Amino acid sequence: MLGNAVAPIALAFAVLDLTGSARDLGLVVGARSLTNVAFLLVGGVVADRLPRHLVMVTSALTAAFTQGAVAFVVLDGSATVPLLMGLSAINGMVTAFSMPASAALVPQTIPPELIQPANALNRLGINAAMILGASLGGVLVAAFGPGWGLAVDAASFALAALAFSLIRVPRVAPTRQARHPLRDLVEGWREFSSRTWLWTVVLGFTLLNCAHAAALGVLGPVVADETIGRQAWGLVLAAETAGMVLGAVIAIRLRVNRLLRLGVICMLGEIPLVVAMAYQPALAALMPAALIAGIAYEQFGVAWESTMQRYIPGEMLARVYSYDALGSFLAIPLGQTLAGPAALAWGARNTLLIAAAINLAGVLVMLLSRDVRTLPTMPPEPDSAPTPTAPTAPTALTTAS
Repeated sequence: MLGNAVAPIALAFAVLDLTGSARDLGLVVGARSLTNVAFLLVGGVVADRLPRHLVMVTSALTAAFTQGAVAFVVLDGSATVPLLMGLSAINGMVTAFSMPASAALVPQTIPPELIQPANALNRLGINAAMILGASLGGVLVAAFGPGWGLAVDAASFALAALAFSLIRVPRVAPTRQARHPLRDLVEGWREFSSRTWLWTVVLGFTLLNCAHAAALGVLGPVVADETIGRQAWGLVLAAETAGMVLGAVIAIRLRVNRLLRLGVICMLGEIPLVVAMAYQPALAALMPAALIAGIAYEQFGVAWESTMQRYIPGEMLARVYSYDALGSFLAIPLGQTLAGPAALAWGARNTLLIAAAINLAGVLVMLLSRDVRTLPTMPPEPDSAPTPTAPTAPTALTTAS
């Protein structure tokens, strides 16, 4: 995560240095997101079949290679938009395998009653690394150029592969290899679609992630280039991550009866940041708004991960995570690729305000569900659990979280 905090800043300004086009930047980051979405379900099946720490090692080594190649062509001056799109696409595919595996590893290491504080501590360490990475990214890009920021990202993945190789956890389902992968996918879908709170939140995050990708991923660097500068944009992202660290500290001790509901409500916290980008792109406004957004993100992140790990059986957790990620990230390539043309047609300010409205709509979609509003923080004891109802299947696969 240290390197990944550097990479978006470095890649964004590498493309802007190359062509100066927000549309090209959207195409490059969109290519990564597209392959990430395309391979997520496969990644979930693999993570439930193979030792999850080995999946992580392989993914990290491949990511080190692809990011190293991106750094080389940028430093060498041979980078082109199609080449960057191709390398980003490979990196997105690799991430599709690592995301379900890493998420499903957490509950294998701790007892159920410690899941919430463990997730908070885990995210606290990650966010602390991201603070350093975001600040480092701005400094590296401003002082040495985007290529060196991408080289740092590649090195971080190589070190991550070494760290993941030291993890020792038992395999959850050693007999899974005897089954057809399609049967695994169907089983995972049944588990996912039978829980209304699960697919409703994923649906809401289709909207939220589309808006976030457009506003922060594409329009943020464009607005920064025209106003506060590149290094200052890195400080804004660092403030957001500092808020996530503070949010994780809060989440360690937070005790509420409806943890998921609280997390969903907190997702309103990104709206002030996007509005500030539209009307007041200055550090004095953006830094506090980014801090608030970071605190809000973390309340949802801990609530969501803890809820899934408590309610979803461990042998199916990676597959359910893959459906979750598929739905959540499905609209990200759309948001990234449309942000540039929308800004050209309507202006950056109006496009940012549209993104804020989409964010609000996503939160309202989630809160309309009674299951989301009333789901207990802890599952009921087995002897007092209610009789399961018939699964409620969504009308389409375009879910989200």
